[in-house]
Amino acid sequence: MKTAAVIGMIAAALGCLGVAAENSQSSAASGKVASAMSQAAQANQYLFVFFYEKDDDATKGARKTFDEAMKKITPAPQSVAADRSAPGELEIVAKYGVDRAPMPLILAIAPNGAVTGGFKAAELTEERLRDTVASAGLQTCLKALQDKRLVLVCLQNGRTQANEAAMKGVNEFKADAQFGGMTEIVKVDPSDTKETKLMAQLKADPQAKTAATALLAPPGMLVTKVEGPTTKDGLMASLQKAMASCAPGSGCCPAPKK
Repeated sequence: MKTAAVIGMIAAALGCLGVAAENSQSSAASGKVASAMSQAAQANQYLFVFFYEKDDDATKGARKTFDEAMKKITPAPQSVAADRSAPGELEIVAKYGVDRAPMPLILAIAPNGAVTGGFKAAELTEERLRDTVASAGLQTCLKALQDKRLVLVCLQNGRTQANEAAMKGVNEFKADAQFGGMTEIVKVDPSDTKETKLMAQLKADPQAKTAATALLAPPGMLVTKVEGPTTKDGLMASLQKAMASCAPGSGCCPAPKK
C-alpha cells in the first residue's frame, strides 16, 4: 500500500498553530499546567488549557467564553488558564511548542498526556472543543506517536477472522531487537462506535469480517495496512520503504536501535 499521512487528528494535534508535542514523557515541570495535568491524569479526565500572554479585554472575553464552554462538555473535563510567560510554565510551554503559537490558545490534553487538539481562542466553539476529545484507542496512538514510537494498530474482535494469524507478525515485530523497544501495540475493536473517528482516519471498515493491522510512524504516517495474516518480514519491508522516503529532519520513522 502506498505510504500516506492520513491521520488527520494527529496532524492537527501536532501541527496546528505551531503546537508541537516533541515528547510527552513525564517531566519535573512545575507550574499550574503541570499540576493540572497530574490531577487530570489521576482523575482520568481531559484537561483543556487556556494559554494567554496579555490579560487585556480581548483575552478576558475569550476566557469567559472558554469557561462557559467548559460547563457544557461531558464527561466533565478539567481546565486551567496559564500565562505562558510565567516562570513556572516555561518548561511546559517549550515542550508543547506554545512559545511559537499565537495567543490566546486552547490546548486539549488527554488523560494519558497526548495532545489531541490546539486552536486559537478566537476560533472557540463548543463543537470544536468536543471534536478535540479523542477515543481511548486514538489517545493511545497519539501518545505513542508523540513519543516518537511506532504503532501497530490491531483491528479485530470476537467476530473477525484470522485474529491469531494477524497477531503473528505483530508479535514478532514487537519482539525484534531493532524496532520492538520503540513499538506500541494498540488493540481496537473496529465495531466500537467510540472509535469511529480512528476507523475513519485509518480508512478501515467497522464491519470488517477479517482482522486488519495498521502500522503507523511519527508524526502520523500510515506506513501500511494489512488485512488478514501479517508477517514480520512484510511489516519490516514496508517500514524500510517508508524510511527510505522520509525527508531528513521530518521526524518520521524513528531509526532502529543498534
